[in-house]
Amino acid sequence: MLLSYRYANIWKVKPLTVITTYIPRSWFEKNLQFLTTSELIEDVLVICPEMVDIKIPKSRVVTGRGLQSEPVLTQIINEANTRYLLFLAGTKQIAMEPGALERLVATAGSTKAGIVYSDFYDEGGQGRVLHQLNDYQLGSIRDDFEFGGIMLFSTEAARKALEKYGEIPGVTYAGLYDLRLKISIDHPIHHLPEPLYSMISPGEPFGDTKLFAYVDPRNTDVQKEMEVVFTDYLKKIGAYLSPVLLRQAGQSAEAFPVEASVIIPVRNRAGTVADAVQSAISQETDFSFNVIVVDNHSTDGTTDILSDLAGRHPALKHIIPKRTDLGIGGCWGEAINSQFCGRYTVQLDSDDLYASPGTLQRIVDTLRNGKYAMVIGSYTIVNSRFEEVPPGFIDHREWTVENGHNNALRINGLGAPRAFDTSIIRKIGFLNVSYGEDYAAALGISRDYKIGRIYESLYLCRRWEGNTDAALTIEEANRNDAFKDQIRTEEIRARQGINRRVEGSRGQGVE
Repeated sequence: MLLSYRYANIWKVKPLTVITTYIPRSWFEKNLQFLTTSELIEDVLVICPEMVDIKIPKSRVVTGRGLQSEPVLTQIINEANTRYLLFLAGTKQIAMEPGALERLVATAGSTKAGIVYSDFYDEGGQGRVLHQLNDYQLGSIRDDFEFGGIMLFSTEAARKALEKYGEIPGVTYAGLYDLRLKISIDHPIHHLPEPLYSMISPGEPFGDTKLFAYVDPRNTDVQKEMEVVFTDYLKKIGAYLSPVLLRQAGQSAEAFPVEASVIIPVRNRAGTVADAVQSAISQETDFSFNVIVVDNHSTDGTTDILSDLAGRHPALKHIIPKRTDLGIGGCWGEAINSQFCGRYTVQLDSDDLYASPGTLQRIVDTLRNGKYAMVIGSYTIVNSRFEEVPPGFIDHREWTVENGHNNALRINGLGAPRAFDTSIIRKIGFLNVSYGEDYAAALGISRDYKIGRIYESLYLCRRWEGNTDAALTIEEANRNDAFKDQIRTEEIRARQGINRRVEGSRGQGVE
């Protein structure tokens, strides 16, 4: 049980309690020794599964499974006698800049923030590199939002949040996530855009290892806990959507030239586009279909390849848009609104292939039989030679019929290949960008309509240096993440609006 804290002057004179996980490295105690020399630090709590001998002043060991576990966090918050809790959240060596602790404490006091975090330096083989972080907003709700290695929590804000919104549930992996979300409801989370420390050889996973971590079967228990915590948060802020509000796609009376269209946006993919087009044209179906390639003013010979293919395959519709400012989403807009577009539209990227000639039939059957506004399949990660590479098969089984449309706000993507009821996607549309356009469209659909899933590999997704999310700089990754956070911010507000209207209708006796 949490205690009730409503007293004045209960704090120690020194403002900080440091909390860190025990790391069996030679630098660990040296690092803590340096921190304890600060006049701002009252206590140092070292979290470890079993007792260890820590010969550092002001320090004591708290036995537990880590900073994310409920019993550890509850004990820390209950027993803290300092105004702030300084979590060293990473597992790597941290070196503080001069005056960093003073800056964090002063900022927390002046902003009345519930949490403060800052930029930092990466120190490793490439020297000292500035690692900037994004500002926190309403949509910064991913459990892996990057705060860096240090987070300063207001003890008072933490206690008030847990008193008002409920104790941390009995979780092992999602405790800090739950606490952060609850604090954020009534207290600002403040980003200091200046480097206050260094992380020595961060060693964070890069590339696909990090990109697909949330669908790794080894992380299933973690993801289940995160979803439970996140769903509870959505309910508390009025953004949870009951599955009973979702509806099926109605049969459009609109006339279409074909039953389905495969959509391929492309720019400068001379080495891969012919394979993609051939994969689409070779589909075997019991309905009419075409392939719409939106050639976004390629300059590497892609246009000539497509012109030749279109001359030999009448089902291939080669579109070169008049506009020259289109992103991938803008190209999709050209395709779905063209005279060639079919009743259903199915995605194929210009460097990928369908897994078999039966893929298109399987997708369209699912759309029709389930009366879905959108269907999302599963895919296999391959290299340029179409050999399976880690993490391999991606099926997004974290999706559930009951809660997938809510949990979609927590994760960074819903999967591929994606297919749509054209009448519906024309109304929702695509953002004219080349990152996040599919995610925004999927969230918009999931707000109102049921989405179907196919849990078998329909698609071979090639990972190579030309991918739009390959080898991103910190700045590029930050822009992408901030953009998706903004998408989530707008989506949360839209869902809160739906719930307000539903409650208003009920208040007027309308069901």
